[in-house]
Amino acid sequence: MKGAQTVVTGIGLVTPAGVGADATWQRLCAGAPTAATDPGLAGLPVDFSCRVGDGELAAALGRGLRWRTDRFIHLAVIAAREAVRDAGLTPGEWAGERVGVVIGVGSSSRDTDLRTAGCLASGTYQKISPTTVPRALPNMAAGEVAADVGAKGPGLGVSTACASGATAIGVGRQLLLGGMCDIVLVGGAESACGPLSSAGFWKLGALSTRCHDPQGASRPFDTGRDGFVLAEAAGVLVLERAAHARARGGRARALLSGFGATSDAYHPTSPHPEGEGAAGAVRQALAEAGLAPGDVHHVNAHATSTPLNDRTEAAVLHRVFRQPPPVTATKSVLGHSLGAAGAVEAAVCVLSLQHQSVHPTANLDTPEPGIDLDIVTKAPRACRMDTVLSTSFGFGGQNAALVFQAV
Repeated sequence: MKGAQTVVTGIGLVTPAGVGADATWQRLCAGAPTAATDPGLAGLPVDFSCRVGDGELAAALGRGLRWRTDRFIHLAVIAAREAVRDAGLTPGEWAGERVGVVIGVGSSSRDTDLRTAGCLASGTYQKISPTTVPRALPNMAAGEVAADVGAKGPGLGVSTACASGATAIGVGRQLLLGGMCDIVLVGGAESACGPLSSAGFWKLGALSTRCHDPQGASRPFDTGRDGFVLAEAAGVLVLERAAHARARGGRARALLSGFGATSDAYHPTSPHPEGEGAAGAVRQALAEAGLAPGDVHHVNAHATSTPLNDRTEAAVLHRVFRQPPPVTATKSVLGHSLGAAGAVEAAVCVLSLQHQSVHPTANLDTPEPGIDLDIVTKAPRACRMDTVLSTSFGFGGQNAALVFQAV
């Protein structure tokens, strides 16, 4: 629908900081990392992660859903319920066929794969669960969310590695602008803190090995960074056209005004050395929003805490912006939730606009020489913001950028 505006009317977050947007925002503003030694990773080279509390999940889900689905789906369902509630919507009272769901998932059910492989290796085939196949499908996050809230419109699973959550938000926006839906639940979910993911990312050299100091391990842009910290999370946003939200008396939290997506076409795991694709995604998002680089007041950076990616992203920001605006790194507190990260950080952008505040980057003691960014550290920084940019980059050279504006 040409000329239509897309607004965020609800936010749902489930992160290592807790369930609900307030819990996550407060932990981010405190600059207190959530990483801790993980008993499930005992004996592995990297034995810590950022996990969501089991008690909070169990209290929010029924026994049947917990039994038949995997943890990434649990996170997605709870975040979606939070977002719908926050938007002031009541499932069952809406036209379900006009409600869509787009959820990004990077790798899905690694723990189930590991258990199943164990059964096969030991010859105990009868112990393989009948839920093995459906619980491992990445699209089941969107499918279970749709079933839970009665959304009968398009249901899509998006997988662009660590850009999945951001890509899903952009795809959902297109569904609205194309007139296919009136409401779309968008976001990402991932639970990849298990042994298979930990061992695999460690072998790639992507994880921090600071086992003696988990809380100090995620340190984006710092000279002492040595990799990211595995995390789990889900972030879901409710998107509507502005006219639809007004007609039902809904509250617009922010305007989603731009989306950009590109591919590096360069390397399976390394970013393009000059960041061409990443810069292109940012420029696309700004162009769609009708904005110039100088209109952006804050960047929530992808900032994984890996030596190469942080350096490349800093170069991208200098390439796009003559003088980059204040930057923060959400992963310094919440860890890297892979396919969910872009959605979580998008929600944090909306919160930053509403609070007119940028949360600090934790563990930045000695910025790497040459990065030369205005990175917010130590304490939240109050500043007037009308426009915020969120960047997300993933394996396969997948790049996504989102622009949010105050309403």
